[in-house]
Amino acid sequence: MNSNPSTNENSHTDTELLKERLSDMAFHCTQESGTEPAFTGVYTDEKTEGTYRCIVCDVDLFHSAEKYDSGSGWPSFWNPIDEKSVETEIDNSHGMQRVEVTCASCTAHLGHVFPDGPQPTGKRFCINSSCLQLIPE
Repeated sequence: MNSNPSTNENSHTDTELLKERLSDMAFHCTQESGTEPAFTGVYTDEKTEGTYRCIVCDVDLFHSAEKYDSGSGWPSFWNPIDEKSVETEIDNSHGMQRVEVTCASCTAHLGHVFPDGPQPTGKRFCINSSCLQLIPE
């Protein structure tokens, strides 16, 4: 598990380096707070057991044990690996109020969290596939 961002080689966020290293969609989502089209992400229907890391800095964010099919078109999790691995902030863009989810280590935009998830948390972390990298167990 990679949970210490200070030792990450990829914790830099230099824009030009990120443009070279990330796909266009990953850059758009993580650096420009974009959203990939529903049902297009590689992890939407993924069933492999493992850990989902931040595509920018490699910090562990979510585990497949907390992933579920929300029917939303994006990978959904009811909890992050560690509450300290993600940060949330009110997002008033696009004429609506939502709660944005970012990587606590590198501030990459990941998606949004909604209060309509399953128990025990009641949360639905709706995350762009392009912001994640799955490390199979």
